[in-house]
Amino acid sequence: MGKVYTGASTSIDGYVSGPDFSGFDKLFAWYEAGDVAFTVPTGAMTVHLTPASAAHYSGLIQATGALVVGRRLYDFTNGWGGQHPMGVHTVVLTHRPLEDNEHFTFINGGIEEAVAVAQEHAGEKGVGLNSGEIARQAIDAGLVDEIFLDLVPVILGGGTPFFAPGRGYELEGPVSVIESRSVTHLRYKVRYEAPEGD
Repeated sequence: MGKVYTGASTSIDGYVSGPDFSGFDKLFAWYEAGDVAFTVPTGAMTVHLTPASAAHYSGLIQATGALVVGRRLYDFTNGWGGQHPMGVHTVVLTHRPLEDNEHFTFINGGIEEAVAVAQEHAGEKGVGLNSGEIARQAIDAGLVDEIFLDLVPVILGGGTPFFAPGRGYELEGPVSVIESRSVTHLRYKVRYEAPEGD
């Protein structure tokens, strides 16, 4: 079974989108900062990355077997037109489930169930989690192994934070640092406190 991780492009002040879902042009400028043409597995889009970002992004896609996202993101993207661009099965955690299909499973339960279903689809590969409330629920449940940050040199000043408010955690790392144009790719391990003995 692979690792469970969460990750996102985030501003220096910790936001994955600005006020009213703004700022994506700045947060994702690194997708067009290089000369390496990279087409996502479904062929839905081609981006132009630096060699460092292309190697990082390609490795992440190859290591990911399924995703868990929230209904808000699913609706915002209009279900990615029928399949997530990464080409992997996507579990949508929602109180308003739709009918399951070959690309999406809708879970009206807890984060534990959503991650377990995603792991079944992922096999030996990892499970990626949507940032925000999904990530917060998963880390509070002790389910997240690693956190990936695509740190972008911009200050958005407000908006949607990478993690919803909640408990704090210590991280180990960075386990890896990849410097690129318009972004620094960081990876950390989540450190959970050992349960107290009897």
